[in-house]
Amino acid sequence: MAKILIIEDDKFLRELIARKLLKEGYEIVEAIDGEEGLKKVKEETPDLILLDLILPGIDGFEVLAKVKDDPKTSLIPVLILSNLGQKDEIEKGLKLGAVDFLVKAHFTPEEIVEKIKTVLKK
Repeated sequence: MAKILIIEDDKFLRELIARKLLKEGYEIVEAIDGEEGLKKVKEETPDLILLDLILPGIDGFEVLAKVKDDPKTSLIPVLILSNLGQKDEIEKGLKLGAVDFLVKAHFTPEEIVEKIKTVLKK
């Protein structure tokens, strides 16, 4: 089953999504900030990264840029899940290589899981 790395500093949301994904049979790796996230990307080689943008230290945009710049990790699909939802932020995320940009307020955890499934099927 696919391995998903959740890079999210909001403990409640991270655990909620992790629980739903575990129920669906996915393997979960968690990181609470950008630095830890980048480390886990290299160590774990996840099949998908669920990435928050507002993170302590290295922000999500930087994490995304670094993942996409590294030939070893550049093909891992990155799904952004953020409170940021301005047009320019969304465009920046997609331009940096994210497969999709989900605004937290607009999606339930169930819908986020469905989105992950869709991306992994491609």
